[in-house]
Amino acid sequence: MLAPLKTLAHECRAQHRGLGAFNVIHLENAEAIVRAAEQTELPVVLQISQNAVAFHRGQLEPLALATLWIARHSPARVGVHLDHAKDLDLIRRAIDLGFTSVMYDGSHLPDDQNRATTAQVAHWCHDAGITIEAELGEVGGKDGVHAPGVRTDPDDAARFVADTGVDLLAVAVGSSHAMTTRDATLDLELISRLAGAVPVPLVLHGSSGVSDEAMLAAIRAGMTKINVSTHLNKVYTDQARATLEAQPRLVDTRKWTGPANEAMSNEVARLLTHYQGLVVGVPA
Repeated sequence: MLAPLKTLAHECRAQHRGLGAFNVIHLENAEAIVRAAEQTELPVVLQISQNAVAFHRGQLEPLALATLWIARHSPARVGVHLDHAKDLDLIRRAIDLGFTSVMYDGSHLPDDQNRATTAQVAHWCHDAGITIEAELGEVGGKDGVHAPGVRTDPDDAARFVADTGVDLLAVAVGSSHAMTTRDATLDLELISRLAGAVPVPLVLHGSSGVSDEAMLAAIRAGMTKINVSTHLNKVYTDQARATLEAQPRLVDTRKWTGPANEAMSNEVARLLTHYQGLVVGVPA
């Protein structure tokens, strides 16, 4: 069933548990992720990024409508989220389609413009009864505010939330996008300070580069929504490659995407459980 991101995030925040948010690039990703949520009986967020829309020739509707159908017809609580959207028209389309949340990314803009536009998007979202996530900062390059070495100031973060009215805030605390190794060092003391200064749930982008142990520590320090994309792409691709290498004459795509989807689903189930602090031997 569709569930508001704000509700899911605040529940997890109150319980000091993490909320897994995983990127959907192909329809099969949504199926695999939701299957894991159903198996674990835990909430999940399906994320379609602006980059994924660009991959589908700029068409949001086909992937979005299918993802929304999967979410609505699942017994699990599922949020459907537009991620890292800079295109205001794309945000309008997502709102009209019934997304439960959007993440407006104005971090590339001058600070005043970012705050003003984020506040405008927050108004649209709240009028539609959906959740808005955003981030602050003005740093060049692909990774933006999540480039290595960048950190979010707690006082500035609190002012940004007050100025814009956002429901969740993505912060920079040591992770970076597109990491294929899991050795990022998070600033746990900064996470704790941010959690104390900011009245809304915190979001960690670039979580693929964070180890299991570091992620659990970050959640206990105050992180709530955990975004993962590259790590699952790696799990999927590694399994697809292994299947094709073992059976080089395969031509039916179902024969190698099936095991890859299963591997992804199994890893999502493991991560969902881990983020909730339910790992064997680890107290909740």
